[in-house]
Amino acid sequence: MRHTERKIRAVLLDSGDTLVDEATEVKNVRGATVRAELIPGAADMVRGLYERGYVLALVADGPVETFDNIFRQHGLARYFAARSISELVGVSKPDPRMFITALDTLCMREEDYGAVAMVGNNLSRDIKGANELGLVSVWLDWSARRSKTPRDESEVPDHTINAPLDLLELLDRLERDAG
Repeated sequence: MRHTERKIRAVLLDSGDTLVDEATEVKNVRGATVRAELIPGAADMVRGLYERGYVLALVADGPVETFDNIFRQHGLARYFAARSISELVGVSKPDPRMFITALDTLCMREEDYGAVAMVGNNLSRDIKGANELGLVSVWLDWSARRSKTPRDESEVPDHTINAPLDLLELLDRLERDAG
């Protein structure tokens, strides 16, 4: 399958409780995370996406230092072609600038947004922001720390998964259905 024939061409990933187990974060005095554990299957999911040829971007709220530390700790930084981090962008999700920063870095045009999946754990930030731009929204219903009930239609995900590795199966299904 040629890259341009794919239903999903790029995957944007949130960090906290999507890749990183927020309950394991150890923070410094500045509030940046110095180390944390990944959610079971998250590293394999990132590597699996990369090996399947998906272009990956991190779209995350927080200080740059947090993501430098965590992704260096787990050897995942090299898999991301782009990073949109709220400290650098100057806004937090669901502000469209968080997503557009990553999409622009990946050279995605507005007409390509429907071929981009955004995966996150937060309905009011990740899913709402993705839906408002016409991205394919994928909610990771893994953590009890966030609301599990959409407040309105803008927070209803296109797809729901329960574990990081479920994303690989979902994307495989979407590709089969598109063919």
